Amino acid sequence: MARYWLLKSEPNDYSFEDLEKEGRAVWDGVANNLALKHMRHAKPGDEVFFYHTGKEKAIVGIARVETEAYPDPNASEARFVVFDVKPVRRLAKPVTLSRIKESGQFDAWELVRMPRLSVMPVSKEIRSRILAMSGS
Repeated sequence: MARYWLLKSEPNDYSFEDLEKEGRAVWDGVANNLALKHMRHAKPGDEVFFYHTGKEKAIVGIARVETEAYPDPNASEARFVVFDVKPVRRLAKPVTLSRIKESGQFDAWELVRMPRLSVMPVSKEIRSRILAMSGS
């Protein structure tokens, strides 16, 4: 059973456009223990919302987890993991954090409650709402 996730990235560091150009990337740089725990639960085939932080603050695309989490080859501590992701498609229109907050339907979601968390689960219901808001 596929699960759904949201991954955050500063578009000046790594954008959805970068992922589209590369075709596949190692998702790394995560240090928060809860975010790392979420990464360990992700499985190949799981769908990912790609969220741009910074000035944009919007979900802009969909990617797919391609591998199980594995030890970060560039980290000195065993607790750090990475996984590979591939782009699937851009959303028809980005879904901004302000729209998410204004809707009132997402108040319990980590994106609203824990804004610094870089990897988080997405329920089926939230996924459906985001896709509807994006026109996808």
